[in-house]
Amino acid sequence: MQEQYRTLAHAGVHEIEINKSRFLCALAPVATEAEAQDFIAGVRKEHPGARHHCFAYVLGADGGIQKASDDGEPGGTAGVPMLQMLVRREVRYVVAVVTRYFGGVKLGAGGLIRAYGGVVGEALDTLGTVTRQRYRLATVTVDHQRAGKVENDLRATGRIVREVSYGADVRIEVGLPEADVEGFRAWLADATSGTAALDLGGEAYGDA
Repeated sequence: MQEQYRTLAHAGVHEIEINKSRFLCALAPVATEAEAQDFIAGVRKEHPGARHHCFAYVLGADGGIQKASDDGEPGGTAGVPMLQMLVRREVRYVVAVVTRYFGGVKLGAGGLIRAYGGVVGEALDTLGTVTRQRYRLATVTVDHQRAGKVENDLRATGRIVREVSYGADVRIEVGLPEADVEGFRAWLADATSGTAALDLGGEAYGDA
């Protein structure tokens, strides 16, 4: 698995105008192809009068799923340069839809490639990106007497506290970089005089 990946900070729209044609780039973070297709359909519905709704998306932390569509523009002049921009910027789990309102002036193949790729690049710059880090999920089980200090120490050392639940004991779910697991085990034993239990779970991605 990838140790980390970059994705879109938040959804948004960026617009440019070239020779009277308007290019509106809508970007959104998405987790699945179904979410990507729903977003594309939503943009089409929002702009029914536009001539083209070209799209590209990249899914998977390793960028393993990639799709693009020219939606009626000359082959390779819209979806491909949009996809190339997403790949070049190394963003994942993101969909881009560029809606074009034709202004009456033909741009030519080179002009279209620059416009479609360029508006995606500008949109990424405007909206910003965030990095997600791969973590091992772990659950700390500790008695109520020590739980408050353990949780505070976890947060103070910058570790990711995902959830805290109270029962007969206190269960604290944390996210740990794989390389930190053994060091964390030793720290926890020292901090709780060996009274806390540590159970390792699966993996997930979170803010780096």
